[in-house]
Amino acid sequence: MSRKRVSLRQELPLLIWLVLVWGALWRDFSPGNLIFGAIIAVLITQFLYLPPVELGGRFNVFHAFSYLWIFLFKVVQASAQVLYLAIFRGPTVRNAVVAVPLRSTSDLIITATGHATSLVPGSLVVEVDRSTSTLYLHAMDASTAADVEKVRREVRATEARIIRIMGTRAEVAALRAEQTQGGSR
Repeated sequence: MSRKRVSLRQELPLLIWLVLVWGALWRDFSPGNLIFGAIIAVLITQFLYLPPVELGGRFNVFHAFSYLWIFLFKVVQASAQVLYLAIFRGPTVRNAVVAVPLRSTSDLIITATGHATSLVPGSLVVEVDRSTSTLYLHAMDASTAADVEKVRREVRATEARIIRIMGTRAEVAALRAEQTQGGSR
């Protein structure tokens, strides 16, 4: 399989990430270990096919800090809800697998949305359909159509926040257009 050449600018974030993971796995961030990790990262990216990580070329620090607080609040809120359900409702809680079509086709945005969603207690991504940009997730206490729609709105709101943080200019413009037309967040 022939691999399309990727510029160093596009490959650099992946290389840095791989070196940091290498250092974390060995619990050694000495210069020698990091240099060896960089060599391993270059070998991996050159000889093993990895789809290139397409970055939008932008990162909004304000939206990132804003989302951090929202995310932490959601984790605490969901943890309290899971505790309540476990103690008071027990095995009578009804769950659902919910399909959530996303706006973005970017692997990075889809992955970030899936991870952010899975980190909040009570939901877990069980499948990702890259061809349709759809997340399938197991949602706790989703027994009615209204509950399922609420889960979809929350995941799409998470995706919107992530797009505001690191989406492409086109994705941000599409998000703004959707909001001015009265679409869901």
